[in-house]
Amino acid sequence: MLNETYPYYLGNKPVYANTDLEVTDKFSNEVVTRVALADEAVIDQAIGLAVAAEKAMAALPAWKRQDILLHCVRRFSERFEELAQALCVEAGKPIRDARGEVTRLIDTFQIASEEAVRIGGEVEPLDRSARTTGYLAMTKRVPVGACSFIAPFNFPLNLAAHKVAPAIAAGCPFVLKPASLTPIGALIIGETLAECDLPDGAFSILPCSREGARLFTEDERLKLLSFTGSPEVGWALKAKAGKKKVVLELGGNAACIVDHDTDITDAVSRVVIGAFYQSGQSCIGVQRIMVHEDIYADFKAKLVFATKGLKMGDPRQEEVFIGPLIHEKEAVRLQEWIEEAVAHGGKLLTGGGRDGAFLEPTLLEGVDPADRLWQEEAFGPVAVLTKFSDFSEALAMVNDSRFGLQAGIFTRDIYKAHLAWDTLEVGGVVIGDIPSWRADQMPYGGVKDSGLGREGIRYALEDMTEIRLMVIRTLPVT
Repeated sequence: MLNETYPYYLGNKPVYANTDLEVTDKFSNEVVTRVALADEAVIDQAIGLAVAAEKAMAALPAWKRQDILLHCVRRFSERFEELAQALCVEAGKPIRDARGEVTRLIDTFQIASEEAVRIGGEVEPLDRSARTTGYLAMTKRVPVGACSFIAPFNFPLNLAAHKVAPAIAAGCPFVLKPASLTPIGALIIGETLAECDLPDGAFSILPCSREGARLFTEDERLKLLSFTGSPEVGWALKAKAGKKKVVLELGGNAACIVDHDTDITDAVSRVVIGAFYQSGQSCIGVQRIMVHEDIYADFKAKLVFATKGLKMGDPRQEEVFIGPLIHEKEAVRLQEWIEEAVAHGGKLLTGGGRDGAFLEPTLLEGVDPADRLWQEEAFGPVAVLTKFSDFSEALAMVNDSRFGLQAGIFTRDIYKAHLAWDTLEVGGVVIGDIPSWRADQMPYGGVKDSGLGREGIRYALEDMTEIRLMVIRTLPVT
């Protein structure tokens, strides 16, 4: 299904410069394709081409930007299974999750096509005093210019799309660095964009080493940096980004509260998905589960049973729910965290075993809140349970974190729902479902160490455009 080699894209054009980047099948660990790797000189050239394309991109009429995005929607739909299989291989993502991500890729470009023709402005009356009588203000949004994007390995299609699609909608040229472990999806996006009538230099997609990626952050010609990845890397990049805008979508240890009035069967069916879909490699995956003491025993028994029923294996198989982690070292790390939690008094309810990059779906209870499994981002198929007696106590436990991305609240009490919305230090509160739920048009992002700014097409467009004001004075009639 995969090509033998893939180019990088420099100024809209494929360049088969070398075959220096090996891409492995994350299930078999075999090299399945090779990709051209860009060096710093190529990145510098790409930024120059993007800057040179700023005026032409800004001049594209809205209908043209929409047409380009709709072309992508059509082509991604035609190549649906190819994209899903590539994602399954390069990311080790179970095929059902891979198809789900392709669906979201298509949705994201569709939403961007709709927003491309809705970018508007405002009329602001100014006659609030005698001094400003006869003046009128109007605003419009204009593209910021050349953008730099750094995408992660866990959603290599859709999280790249959340940068690329709004950039095209806004009229911003860009350079994109896909994750070196999973570059194929982004390169297929590049192949699709190369079919379009974009201005020369409008986009470059450049797999490169972390050491060679300095210019994506530090080059002063770039007007915006959008990074998705770990908090440690993200905040370090922000410190080096200079005067450009910075949007950071970082990590989390998402919490889920299950109150006593919850339909337990329904909550278990959602929590088991939130904790273990795509092997837990999601920054809004369910990691901390707070359950009311009145239903704790019943909920725990049902969740353990459901977790034991998850099939682990070859992600190409339709019935497999747990695939390999992106690298064996991540499975080793998590196994160490589990052992640490057990040594400190935590109880292993199920799972904990490891085979190479595979880690069994794992549940624990009684984990010390000082342990890494509570405080840090697991980013794998591990979740911890604890009980609470008072709803405010549960809210405090959610907030006991340096992260603040999303939280899920299972309750039928509207007053508690509003209390959670008012109290929780997170970017989003999901009522009646898991924190892992996301629609691609909604504002998505976090606070504290979870990031800065919001994704979701309309909200990304706000970052990728600037308000330009015009004030009109009514001249005297002569």
